[in-house]
Amino acid sequence: MTLTLDRPWLEWRLPAPMQVLSWSITRPGFVTADRILWREVRNADLPHDLDVLRWLRGELAERGAKDAVAMLTSRDLNAYETATATAEDVTAHCVATVGLSNAERIGTRLDRSGKDWGTINVAVALSEPLSGAALVESLSIVAQARTAAVMDTGHALPTGIATGTGTDCIAVAAPPGTAPYAGMHTPVGETVGRAVYDAVRRGAQVWMDTVRRKDTV
Repeated sequence: MTLTLDRPWLEWRLPAPMQVLSWSITRPGFVTADRILWREVRNADLPHDLDVLRWLRGELAERGAKDAVAMLTSRDLNAYETATATAEDVTAHCVATVGLSNAERIGTRLDRSGKDWGTINVAVALSEPLSGAALVESLSIVAQARTAAVMDTGHALPTGIATGTGTDCIAVAAPPGTAPYAGMHTPVGETVGRAVYDAVRRGAQVWMDTVRRKDTV
């Protein structure tokens, strides 16, 4: 797998076309893709009257990446994190960008109008061929690991300890197969959970130590 930082893009080239499950605004749901992209943006890039989907599709077309799964973030792409975990014969690779400027506590909603949008964007690629159901379960493991990592960082909000942000996105890639399960009792669940936790935990701590500290001093 090849990871290339070419700002404002971070491109993760998968070893082959894979089934990818995400809620990417350009290609949500179950799709086949050979790369996952992050597009760094600033407030000036996204005025209120902008058709963001049309704009992003145009940006992808200009890059020759219309079929990619793409995510948006205002996090400095230089701060991306990677992690890999292996259990038995299964390997999970994770790439994450972690910003907490629009962090939320689950079940609550703060007024974020006029604020920057940090977001947590997580992509995972697995070596194990998975069924559609197992890919869904893998996505739930990613979400659980991300939440655990953010909570362990201890970012305190008026509503409690942050559990994520209001604009998080997750993409999980795996070869198509028949493996029916991907829970925490399986090597898939173990590797996904560990790789995601490690990458998000490091990224969240970097944000706390740099961006948040700068805003509070």
